[in-house]
Parts: sequence; structure tokens; C-alpha cells
Amino acid sequence: MNRGFITKTIPELLQENGYITAEQLVALEKESSEQNRPLEKLVLEQGIITEEDLIKLKAKALDVPYVDLMGEQISVDILKEFPKKIAVQYNFIPFKKVDNCVYVAMADPEDTRALEALKFIALRKGIDWKIFLTSPAMLQEALHQYSSLTAEVGKALEILKEEKEQEEIKESKGKQITAAEVERIAQEAPISKVVSVILKHAVEGRASDVHIEPVEKELRVRYRVDGLLYTSLVLAKRIAPSVAARIKVLSNLKLDEQRKPQDGRFHIDIDGKGIDLRVSTLPIADGEKVVIRILDKTAGIKKLTDLGFDTKSQKILEKSLQSPYGTILVTGPTGSGKSTTLYAMMNILNSEGVNIITLEDPVEYRMEGINQSQIRPKIGYTFASGLRSILRQDPDVIMVGEIRDGETAELATHAALTGHLVLSTLHTNSAVGAIPRLIDMGIEPFLLSSALNVIIAQRLAKKICEHCKEVVEAPENVINDIKKELSLIGDATLREKFSNIEIKLYKGKGCKHCSQKGTKGRVAISEVLVMTPNLVQITSKNPSDDDILQEATTQGMITMKQNGFMKAVQGVISLEEVLKLIME
Repeated sequence: MNRGFITKTIPELLQENGYITAEQLVALEKESSEQNRPLEKLVLEQGIITEEDLIKLKAKALDVPYVDLMGEQISVDILKEFPKKIAVQYNFIPFKKVDNCVYVAMADPEDTRALEALKFIALRKGIDWKIFLTSPAMLQEALHQYSSLTAEVGKALEILKEEKEQEEIKESKGKQITAAEVERIAQEAPISKVVSVILKHAVEGRASDVHIEPVEKELRVRYRVDGLLYTSLVLAKRIAPSVAARIKVLSNLKLDEQRKPQDGRFHIDIDGKGIDLRVSTLPIADGEKVVIRILDKTAGIKKLTDLGFDTKSQKILEKSLQSPYGTILVTGPTGSGKSTTLYAMMNILNSEGVNIITLEDPVEYRMEGINQSQIRPKIGYTFASGLRSILRQDPDVIMVGEIRDGETAELATHAALTGHLVLSTLHTNSAVGAIPRLIDMGIEPFLLSSALNVIIAQRLAKKICEHCKEVVEAPENVINDIKKELSLIGDATLREKFSNIEIKLYKGKGCKHCSQKGTKGRVAISEVLVMTPNLVQITSKNPSDDDILQEATTQGMITMKQNGFMKAVQGVISLEEVLKLIME
């Protein structure tokens, strides 16, 4: 074992390592005495040193090694060396074992109560121990691993294995489990715990979807984070029917129906947050796959400032939302964040004096104060029929989830021309392409030019992790292409800003903060087309894409490519990400 003892004081080390001068130290000690506040807090508040560097100095002062636990994955076997209750109570955590010596991280190595508790447990187990210093924030984050996905699910499955009923859950080729057996299994506490833990960790890990899929020899659980799927857990295949059944019970789906797809939803509360979950089941060769879409109300409804729109585009959108009538369209492929942008705009419009009605397929996020309706094509309740009905509901704002056909396009245009603000989405690759697409759907050009206010096209790009971002070398021809594109920006202020900027490109090399991916989170790259008087005139004459693009550029529209390059040279996203998205 080791125990820290003071070798040098923090003030001495601050001075010795060049953070402060002797004169500054005298002033700080005087201020600390007068305000009756620790000198350590003062140097942090005044930006003299970062918290991490201060902890490292403290480790030197105590002659205790420092450990960075951020993102450290601690083995379940190591965590078992000290009970969770003791570790949380005394603020320490085991994180490694070398031979018979357990490495223990603490935020306060001088805590005698904690040291006595460590000594007692170590003597009882016959092990040695070594103290390491870490920051309080890192320690608290590491302590959450006592409730890690693998540990919690493993514990639940151990209970399941011990129960006598386990013998009834067995695989048999060609034999279907009965409805009665499925219902009983689904209600078992261990299986309920497994499902609960899977969902809890999906929410905490910022996953948008959970895939629970039986494969040849196992049950695989994958989380979709920032658009990509990652395997998070592998379980025994024998419990696949039980897990699927538990989710069906929660979603009020038919337990004995395993031959056809089913859709449902349910609500849970996790750490005080209300989470809506949309469930889809699908029969596959190895059983029944379940996909759960996570709809976090608190995280899902964002502000325009959070979505990645540049200042000019944001002002255009905010101004267009003040219009009492007309159409605002959001375009892009599936998964480009169109619904998120629509919800952000509705959040701005939502007030007691405004009647907002939506037609969605399905309703993703429940918004208080908004009348949300889910279409049901099987019974004839479509976007088109729904639009006819809600026009008699005295709406101020209408949100149509998607314009899929000519009839819906015609009704939406009619609504926009008769004094309603219409928000909707369309599947086109660019803002310019939305106008010819609507004309192809049968909308007369002269009507369309009067009905449209703004068209947004967008994609979601993975953001570079701020903790491992680094500059990368780029060929001269690539740099020149970027400079040329940025020199064509229509907005004079932005053009001047980016014409004088040094072109640097970045990528994330991968670290524990981003799970070695190099990226963390997503941001929109977009273009916003405003229907100016000149563009209205051009649109009324059945224009081509080139005609519209030429006028849009003249009026100062920042193209999606330009917006992507702007974010790339600012170090928000990588050039590879921009090129991949604009080529879609």
C-alpha cells in the first residue's frame, strides 16, 4: 500500500512550475486570508491553472501518482474487489489490478476514514492496494460504472439462471413458444431488469435507436449513436423470446403474433426525464428483431441556434416564421434532421395565441400546446385527407410531416395561399431542386411562386471530437479548391471573413472522450433559399434548376457545399465528411 504525504505545498509548486511569480503568490495568499477562501479556488477562478493541472500538482505535493479516469472502462471483475456501497460512501474506486495489488483512485488521499475502510477490506481479502489521485469529476463519472450495462445485465441474468423457471426457457427447432409461456416469461423480474438497463444505458449514451436482434448463436444489442450502429452487448440467444415479449408487453402489442411486423410505443422515466419509445418488431430468419426509437423530449426539441445554421440563415428563418402565411419547406434525404428542424421552428411559434396543428407519420415528439395528429393510411386517414379536415379546425400554423404526392402538394399550396403558415418536408437533394419537384407534382408555377417563402436543404455531419482534434495535411489542389469555393460566397461579410482566413483542415484522431471514434455529436450543413421578388418572377415561368441556382447565388444564398467548407476550415467537421455528404 502507499499513503500520500506532503513533500511540497501547492503554492510552492505553482511558483516552481511557472504558474505564478513570488509577487503574485504573496497577493494571492493575502486575498485568500482576507476572503477566508482556499488559495486553490482562487487560482482556478482567476484562470491561472486548469483543474486537471491543479490536480496533477496536488499529486506531486502528496507524492501520489495521478490517474486520468476519463472514459476509462473498468472491468467488472475489478469493481467487484470493493462493494459499490463502500466505494460510493468513501469516494474511491478500484480501476486496475496488478498481481495481488489493487490500484485505487481517490479524490482525497488524506481522507483517514476512507483509508481505514480500504485497509479493512484489503486485510479481509488478503490483497495489497495502491492509491492514485484523480479529480472529483472523473471519480464520480467512474463510479457510474458500478451500474454499467454489462454489469447490470449480467447480474440480472445470474438471477434468471438461478430461478427454477429457467428450465422452461429453452430453444427447440421448429417449436413455437406458447402465448401463455411468453406472457409469464415477459413478466419475470430479471428479464424486466435486462430491458430496463438496456434502455437506461441507451438514453445515457445519447443513442437514437436500439437494435435487439437474434443472430445465429446469440442475441445482439446495438445502439445507434451519431448515425452509426455499435454493438454494446451480446447475450445468450435463449433469452431472445423473453426480451422481445417484455418489450411487447410494455408496448401493448400482441404476444402470440410472431409472424407479422408490429408497431407500438410506450413511455418511461429515466433520471427524472420523460422518454417516449417507438417500437417496431420484425420476423427474421433467427427469430424476432426489435428496433426501439428513443424520443427524448428534453434532447429532441432543440433551438435553431443548436442545429448549426449560420447567423445569416438563422435570421432568415426567424423572419420567415413571423409571416402569417406561406410555405417553409425542409428538404433532404432520410436521416438528415428534417423533423428536428421542423420541431425547432414550431417551438418558436408555439404560444397561447397560435393554433398549431400537425399531421405526422408517426408523431415523434409530444409538444405541449400543439395539436398533433398521426395519419393512418390503412383506414384512409392520409396527409391529403387530414389536410382537408384540419383546414376546418381554424389553424394558424399547419405542419405536414411530408409532401409525398400531388394531392398533398396541392392542398398544402392552397392552405398557404389562403392565410395559413405551412411547414413541411420534401425529399430532394437541394433547396433549388424543390421547386421543379413541386412543379412535377402538378403545382402551377404561378401558384407555387406565391405560396413559397423559404426552402431549406440540409444534411447531418459528424462533429470532430474537441478533445482529440488535430490539424491534417491537405494537398495544395484541395486547399485551392476550398479557397475558390469560399470566394464565391454570395454574402459579402462572410466572403470577406473567409477570404482572409488561413485554410486549415482537421480530424479527430480518436480518444477516450469519443470512444476512439474521432467524432462526437452531429451538426447540420445547410442552404437556405429565400423567395425574393426576382426569384418569384423566375419561378412563375417554369424554370430549370440552373435558372433558379443562378438567381439564388446572385441573391447571396450560401450553398450547402460552401456551408460545409466553412465548418471544415473552422474545425467543426472534417473535409471527408463534407465531401461524402454533398455527393449523396
